Amino acid sequence: MKAVGYKKPLPINDPESLLDIEIPTPQASRRDLLVEVKAVSVNPVDVKVRRSAGPDQDGYKVLGWDAAGIVRQAGPECSLFKAGDEVYYAGSILRTGTNAEFHVVDERIVGQKPKALSFAHAAALPLTTITAWELLFDRFGVKRGADGNGDSMLIIGGAGGVGSMLTQLARKLTGLHVIATASRPETRQWCLDLGAHEVIDHARPMAEQLKAVGPAEVKYIASLTATDQHYPGVIDVLAPQGKFGLIDDPPSLDARPLKRKAASLVWEFMFTRPLFETPDMIEQHRLLNEVAELIDAGVLRTTFAESFGRIDASNLKKAHQLIESHKSRGKVVLEGF
Repeated sequence: MKAVGYKKPLPINDPESLLDIEIPTPQASRRDLLVEVKAVSVNPVDVKVRRSAGPDQDGYKVLGWDAAGIVRQAGPECSLFKAGDEVYYAGSILRTGTNAEFHVVDERIVGQKPKALSFAHAAALPLTTITAWELLFDRFGVKRGADGNGDSMLIIGGAGGVGSMLTQLARKLTGLHVIATASRPETRQWCLDLGAHEVIDHARPMAEQLKAVGPAEVKYIASLTATDQHYPGVIDVLAPQGKFGLIDDPPSLDARPLKRKAASLVWEFMFTRPLFETPDMIEQHRLLNEVAELIDAGVLRTTFAESFGRIDASNLKKAHQLIESHKSRGKVVLEGF
């Protein structure tokens, strides 16, 4: 089958950073699904892994986590899906990636594709949706419903993939006052269109801007990018007994400044459930199904921003370059081989 992979970590402008290759087609066993991949999207984790990790053995490493496609084979222990079902999911870091014609994935982390969306628009969603959902409801423990107790959430990096979903989930499913950050006119408008009550500029001191739009302190702060740069400033605007959550990998993080405010530090990593096969691993299946229903009902929308064409090495390189520029908004998607 066709795939895109590489033999060793290289800068994206190196001719061999990503290559069009042929690899054997996998087979489904146990609770696995064999999915014909119709579309994929690119995330910062793709860039991070490409820069740092090579194949475990001789051969090629295939990246990619987000995918939307059609189940072609269900393992003998599967009970959630059958051949012919249209699905979307974010995969596991333990397995070969989705930048291939066919992909094997555990059914417990797979959802039914939203009926209202094309494969391309659905592929934009899974990884960022799971990350945003788990951060909001599992790590922060925010309650669903219209009563937000007057609490606010600050989303740093509101126009990125996770920020785009977190803004929608917080605005549509909770009563929180949602404040996103963006530094350019187009990303600011993107955040407003997704439901942010206000947008401030993370390139400027945030304390003064927050006072100007209302709450001087916020109970929840989601740091989705450049945490090492923003951390000192967000400590000042975090409310006493608030919660600070992050998803990126700062070189170091001193938790001691949180002590004075009795604040909680939480880290979201959406791969944890499949990585350890936790007893609640199937929650990712359930949340993806619920999000699909919310999209079909018009409550949530896809964060698809741009198509880079078919799935091949040349187009994936362009997508990686955009992610590395830190100027993307929403999600970049590739479709078909």
